[in-house]
Amino acid sequence: MTKKQVTQLSYEITGCAITVHRALGPGLLESVYQKCLTYELIKKGYSIIQQLAVPVNYDGLVIDTELRLDLLVNDIVVVELKAIEFVLPVHEAQILTYMKLLRKPQGLLINFFTENITSTLKPFVNEYFKALPDC
Repeated sequence: MTKKQVTQLSYEITGCAITVHRALGPGLLESVYQKCLTYELIKKGYSIIQQLAVPVNYDGLVIDTELRLDLLVNDIVVVELKAIEFVLPVHEAQILTYMKLLRKPQGLLINFFTENITSTLKPFVNEYFKALPDC
């Protein structure tokens, strides 16, 4: 996997989120957007894991937690969905933590409670992304 491929995958996920948002608009529950986005991604041939349990490895001990990631696409991109008025720093920290715990290079924080998905969508990369080859 290269930086270019991961970036392209994130771009395509964003396109699917835009499709869902155009059809539904803002104001629904996060779970509705998740089901519709999952449908769009599967329809396009992507591998999706929903509500993935995120374990915490602490000092060699694997701890089962109540942490649940909304979507993992192609075992590469972490997608955290929101349907809230304001995205807070804690939501950004949440996706960065999921990316770190799962060792995934990119994450997308998508808030459907907006008039324009692209103006509020936040992509994140980390050290795993930086370690990937460019092309």
